[in-house]
Amino acid sequence: MRSKLLFILFFSLGMTGFAQIEIPRTTNTGPIFKAEESKTTGFPILKKEESETESRFLREKPKAIDLRENPNNLMTEADAMKKRWAEDNEVKEEYRKDQSLGSVVTQGRFVEVYCRDHQFIDGDKVQIFVNGELVAASVSLNAGFTPILVTLQDGFNSIEFVALNQGSSGPNTAELRVLSEKGEHLAKKEWNLLTGAKAELIVVKN
Repeated sequence: MRSKLLFILFFSLGMTGFAQIEIPRTTNTGPIFKAEESKTTGFPILKKEESETESRFLREKPKAIDLRENPNNLMTEADAMKKRWAEDNEVKEEYRKDQSLGSVVTQGRFVEVYCRDHQFIDGDKVQIFVNGELVAASVSLNAGFTPILVTLQDGFNSIEFVALNQGSSGPNTAELRVLSEKGEHLAKKEWNLLTGAKAELIVVKN
């Protein structure tokens, strides 16, 4: 009798343990569904719920590109570069005359001279003379600055820029910047020259 009671007791405990085993949970990574009642059968049916992003793209059609509204779509890289720069100034008789770019003062042993074509990039070129001596036979003026290191003598120093041509459009145009030995900004100048004319900057070394 006692053995039967023990058997029934162990059997009951074993069944209780199996009943407490949890079913593993899963993570739902699929689309969201919601139950709706069918109009014909009255039973719930599952329907995929559209997300806001998905439904917006399904409802809205992409706008067609009209090249007439945005002509830049037809521009090449070279065309875009040309558009960034203003056209050269109108050629004037006064551009045949030599131009003075003024003077600057420094105590350094040299100055850094930077020049570029700040208008239409059309192949402008210049020669550079320092105190009457040729230091650069032909410098092309591009969109970026071309650096030139000028060693100074005590007192007055003449830096001359002679226009070798006028490019394919208008006068020879350039922007000039001058920095001291310590990197200080000394001058920012511009010139408009016809072929053969020159622009002169005086640098005084104390």
